[in-house]
Amino acid sequence: MTRSEWLKVAAARLESAGCEDASFDARCLLENFGGLPRGHRPDGTPLTEQQVTALGDALEQRASGRPLQYILGEWDFLALTLRVGEGVLIPRPDTEALCETAAGLLAEVSAPKVLDLCAGTGCVGLGVASLCPGAQVTAVELSEQAFPYLQENIARYPALSVTAVRGDVLADWEHFSDGWDAILSNPPYIPTADLSGLMREVQHEPMMALDGAADGLAFYRVIAARWSGLLRNGGFCAVEVGFDQAPAVVALFADAGLKNIRIIPDLAGISRVVVGEK
Repeated sequence: MTRSEWLKVAAARLESAGCEDASFDARCLLENFGGLPRGHRPDGTPLTEQQVTALGDALEQRASGRPLQYILGEWDFLALTLRVGEGVLIPRPDTEALCETAAGLLAEVSAPKVLDLCAGTGCVGLGVASLCPGAQVTAVELSEQAFPYLQENIARYPALSVTAVRGDVLADWEHFSDGWDAILSNPPYIPTADLSGLMREVQHEPMMALDGAADGLAFYRVIAARWSGLLRNGGFCAVEVGFDQAPAVVALFADAGLKNIRIIPDLAGISRVVVGEK
């Protein structure tokens, strides 16, 4: 079987299995397991027996609903390529808006101190560090499953000043110093009752990284009421929010005394980031 033949069969298999981006997913698998150079058109190059076996296994995993990112073992975010797998939230393009917003606000700050809460893969902290040379980032993550991914991704980019710290965002604010220029987070924000209705791919991701308690706002309450107090005067707190949560988070920021609060949309025009200054 050639690369082009396999791609047609694989795309049809994934489409019948209900994968929304069947052709894209099949192509990613062919690049990763079938030797297709990235960006090249599939051609008549024959696949080896080992490649056919590896592709078949990966294809069935994807058809069963396992996320493409977990199958590939890594995923691009901004200009980074990050390790991902079971136990850690998959980086998404929506979160790039948080990094770009923070980097823009930090552009004139020399060697800014940045705190990344609920860090997961480290995409936010590493993303900001990649966009803001000189940034000194502390990435806080509680999960035993996610923390090794955070450490490995930090090790991939030794030129970026990012440090991983185990910590519980809902309880450990007293263990951190103050004087931060920015406190950032993409916290769990799905209301508990909505978890069972998430897409089958998302069901593979850790509930710990998704469950924001009854109304989805548990982490925002603590970040606003407790963590924002660790900002220096003039520092800012910026968080990613769900598509309908921005007004509630704005109110929490206002109650915490933050000023100049605004909502930043993502590329789709959806309210995605809430920013408030101390």
